[in-house]
Formats: sequence, C-alpha cells, structure tokens
Amino acid sequence: MDKLTHLDETGAARMVDVGSKAETRRSATARGRIAMQPATLAAVREGSGPKGDVLATARIAGIMAAKKTGELIPMCHPLALDSVTVAFTFDDGGVVVEATASLTAKTGVEMEALTAASIALLTIYDMAKALEKGMVIEQVRLVAKTGGKSGDWHTE
Repeated sequence: MDKLTHLDETGAARMVDVGSKAETRRSATARGRIAMQPATLAAVREGSGPKGDVLATARIAGIMAAKKTGELIPMCHPLALDSVTVAFTFDDGGVVVEATASLTAKTGVEMEALTAASIALLTIYDMAKALEKGMVIEQVRLVAKTGGKSGDWHTE
C-alpha cells in the first residue's frame, strides 16, 4: 500500500500540496436514491407537498452544497467549479439523484459530486418529511470520474 497522502511523516493530518500538479479537465458523477411510499412519491412528482416544489429546492441545495464542499470536508481544497448539475429520475419506489461537477484544476471533484448528491437527497427528505418520516436515503456513491493522474473511472 502506498503512503497515505493526507498524513505527514509524523502521522498528523494535512492537506495535500497540489501546487506542482498540472491542471487538467476533470469531472465526477455521483448517484443516490431516496425510497418512499407511493403517496409521498406522487406528491414529490407533482410538486404538491406542503413545502412546495421539492425537486427545484433539492436541485438548488445540491448545487450550493457542491460549491461549499471545501468548507464541509476538512481536507478538501476549495475549488472554483465550472459546472454542477443535479438531475432526478423516478423509479417505482423513490427518486434517484445524479449530480455531476466539473472543472479544470489540479485536483478532482469527486467529493463535490458526492456532496451535491447527498445534500439534494437530504433536501428531498426535509421537504417531504411532513408526508413521511420513514423515507430511506441509500446507495450514495461515485459512479464516474474523468481526468487527473489516475484517468477515467466508471462503475457502469
């Protein structure tokens, strides 16, 4: 196993120095799901919940979260993102959230995509919890990344 990049020679946590790395075009996509009962899903789909348009609010929350990832995750670099998208699809028992972040930089955007997807899912929960408290957030994961020294990676 290679040495851990976020630990110095004494084992103390540190932010990785990316100053000498080359800038490359990078992107990352994360996906997660929130399971809910059919009535809750119908209200989310129709925008008829007690707090209004759930998905519009969740999209904005996900984008805002991606931009604040460096403030939330201790060892993440603050990044000037070029783009963040948050998209929703419905399945039989819930909503799937897919978030993509991209930029040209010296470090990747996996954490920004994961943060966007996670906060979008949490916002769906918050916006619909008056209808159902038993919703389940699940399967939040990175599904693709491009660029950087390690190159492209995809789960599917």
